[in-house]
Amino acid sequence: MRPDRTAGLTTAAQHAHSFLESLDERPVTARVDASAVRAALGGPVPVRGEDPGAVIDALAAGAEPGLVASAGPRHFGFVIGGALPAALAADWLVSAWDQCAAFHSLAPAAAAIEEITSAWTLDLLGLPADASVGFVTGGQGANTTCLAAARHAVLARAGWDVGKYGLNGAPPVRILCGEHAHATIYTALRLLGLGAETAIRIPADDQGRMNPEALRDALADADADADGPTIVCAQAGNVATGSFDAFDPIAEACAQHNAWLHIDGAFGLWAAAAPATRHLTHGVERADSWAIDAHKWLNVPYDGAMAIVADPDAHVAAMSLAGPYLVVDPGQRDNTNYVPESSRRARAVPVYAAIRSLGRAGIAELIERNCAQARRIAERLATIRDADIINDVVLNQVLLRLPGGDDANRAAVAAIQQDATCWLGGTTWNGEYVLRVSISNWATTDDDIDRSAAAIERAIRQ
Repeated sequence: MRPDRTAGLTTAAQHAHSFLESLDERPVTARVDASAVRAALGGPVPVRGEDPGAVIDALAAGAEPGLVASAGPRHFGFVIGGALPAALAADWLVSAWDQCAAFHSLAPAAAAIEEITSAWTLDLLGLPADASVGFVTGGQGANTTCLAAARHAVLARAGWDVGKYGLNGAPPVRILCGEHAHATIYTALRLLGLGAETAIRIPADDQGRMNPEALRDALADADADADGPTIVCAQAGNVATGSFDAFDPIAEACAQHNAWLHIDGAFGLWAAAAPATRHLTHGVERADSWAIDAHKWLNVPYDGAMAIVADPDAHVAAMSLAGPYLVVDPGQRDNTNYVPESSRRARAVPVYAAIRSLGRAGIAELIERNCAQARRIAERLATIRDADIINDVVLNQVLLRLPGGDDANRAAVAAIQQDATCWLGGTTWNGEYVLRVSISNWATTDDDIDRSAAAIERAIRQ
C-alpha cells in the first residue's frame, strides 16, 4: 500500500492560516522562552512513530507560544521583512516539489526560474545585464560568495591560482572596508582565510559613510604594494543609519589601483528599484560584485538572497562543482556553480513569485512607503521630551537616543519589547547605546506606525 503523501498537509495549512490571521494583532514578543518550548516538545526519542497530523498538531501547540511575530507589521527590530502572499505560497510549492536545484539535469524548472529571476533582479537594480547571480541563504552567504570570487580574481591578476594552490605562498591580499562595515563582511573574510582582523578600516562620517579621500590615500599607501591584490568593501544601506557610501569616487579610486569593489547591499540595494530613492545608489553599477537579501525588503520567506558578480568567470571559478558522476547538460545552467552548496532547495522560486506579484511599480511603492513610514515614526519619536533622532532618515532606519545614558536606553528597549505592541532593538552607535527602528515589512500601515510610536512613548514614560 502506497503511503499518503499529503498526510498532515491539511493540518499544517490550518495552523498556518491561524497563525497568519493572528499576525496583525498578536503581541509581537514571544510569550515564553526556549526552555518552555523544550519542555513541551522535547523528551526521549519516540519509540513508535505518530500520525503526521498528530505530529503537526503537537508541533504547532508546543512552538506557538515561543514564536515572535517578526513577519507581522510592527516588528521593527533588525531589518526583517514579512512574507508576501505569493512568495509564501511559492515557498510551499518549493517544499512540495522537493527539487534538488543544483543541476539542470535534476531540475530544469529550477534552472530556468533562476535564469529568469536573475535577469529581473539585475534589471530592477540597474546592474550589468551580463552579471552572474547565485541564489544563496542570506546576506552572509552572499557576501562570502562574492568575496570568494573577488579573492580568486585579484590573485589571478597577480599570477596566483588560489583554487589550485590555496593561500599558502600566495601574494598577500589587502582588504579595505569602511569602519562601519557589517559583521558578515568580517565573518566572510575569516571563512575565506583572509583574516577577520586584517582589513584596513577606512574612517567614516557620523552617518557611517566611508570617506572616499581616506580610501584613496590608503589605496595609494607607499608602504604597501599599491597595485597588488586588493579588495574594497563598500556599503549600500548602513544597518544602523541607512546611509550609503559615495560609490562614484570609491569606484574611481578602485579603478586607479585595479582593486575589486564589492558592495554589501543586503537591504539598501533595493533602493535602486524605487524612483524616490534611486539617487542613493548612483554609481553602484560600477562595482565588481554585490550582495543583496530578498528576505529583507523584497519580503520573501527566509533562505533567499543573491550573490551577484560582474565577471561570471570569476564567480564560477570560485564556486563551481565537478565530479565524475555528475551529469552536465551542455549549454544549460547548473545552479550549483554560483553558490557554495550542492544539495539545495529552489530558492529563486519565491523571489520569482514576489517580483511577479508586485511588479516594478509595486516594488517601488513598497520601498517608498516604508521609507515614508520611517520618516513618520521619526517625527513622532522626536517629540518625546529630550529625545534625539541622531541619524539622517534617508531610508528605512531610525536611531533614537534618550537622555540618561546607556542604562536608560537599554531599559527603554526592554520596556518596549515587554509591552509587545511593537518590537525594536538597540545598537551601539558612535560609542552610545541607542534605540533602532527598521521598517521593511510589506504589511506595515501608517496606523501601525502611529500605534507603535504611541506605545514606544508610553513605555519610555513608564
